[in-house]
Amino acid sequence: MRLKLFSLILIFSIICPLITGQVTDAEKKLRTLNADTIMGWKKGGVLGLNLAQTSLTNWAAGGQNSLAVNGYFSVFANYKQDKSSWDNSLDLGYGLLKQGNDDYFTKTDDKIDFLSKYGREAFKNFNYAALLNFKTQMSPGYKYPDTENKISDLFAPAYLLLAAGLDYKPNDHFSAFISPLTAKFTFVTDPDLSDDGAFGVTPGETVRGEIGGYLRTIYTRGDFKGEFLKNVAFTTKLDLFSNYADNPQNIDVSWEILVALKVNDFLSVNFNTHLLYDDNILVPVDRNGNGEFESTEAPGPRTQFKEILGVGFSLKF
Repeated sequence: MRLKLFSLILIFSIICPLITGQVTDAEKKLRTLNADTIMGWKKGGVLGLNLAQTSLTNWAAGGQNSLAVNGYFSVFANYKQDKSSWDNSLDLGYGLLKQGNDDYFTKTDDKIDFLSKYGREAFKNFNYAALLNFKTQMSPGYKYPDTENKISDLFAPAYLLLAAGLDYKPNDHFSAFISPLTAKFTFVTDPDLSDDGAFGVTPGETVRGEIGGYLRTIYTRGDFKGEFLKNVAFTTKLDLFSNYADNPQNIDVSWEILVALKVNDFLSVNFNTHLLYDDNILVPVDRNGNGEFESTEAPGPRTQFKEILGVGFSLKF
């Protein structure tokens, strides 16, 4: 537990000063060097909370009472000076659902995603770059309605990716980072999950290391200013990883799409999807799409998909 807390504190200690630090005189001078080039720090973020509630009393058509809440927090701090750039982002998400007479809340979202990328101009539109990406979750996950036996937890799993390569960035909307030499580490620090060999680790081990090739693309349009579509912002991220030593043809895939519709300064509609595939993760069968897995069919590699649609409070800064 101390290792978990120390690692989280280390990550937050890196990103928080970048977000909250005041702009220095040197930074102000950098920003005025060239009217066409943003120099120094550029920071911002968004905080959102979505709520949904259903209450039924003597409702002849049937149904269940429900309460759902989903929150997200996304911040970035990017630095540019001359030929150097440093991009940092932190994305947090958490959601809960209580339905009917259940005496527990079902988790619907849980994400910690930190990214840091340093680049140095190589030639037109290309940078030499190094990237660090860390992902995990905040709380235990279960095979609902079983709330006794965990199937995931904080640092179970956690993913650390270290990569070096070229970053292609022709404009402010698109970037493609390709790395022929990438180290990927999967951590499962929960003893029971480790003993079961969860998330691809060797049973009894807490870390699985892989060396392979990596591609990450990001496309973003719209900043609620009408460049893409009035009051609409769109972002898509695609991550591909191939393990050179173990079935390199079985590529790990992570693809996220976020569409945000701004209603006014504080209300927004958000639609988020996340598709995952990892040949090393054995997934039970969920025939009903309700998080309650069937036990009659053996777990195996499967495409995972998550969709979140929310309407609620949003604050951009």
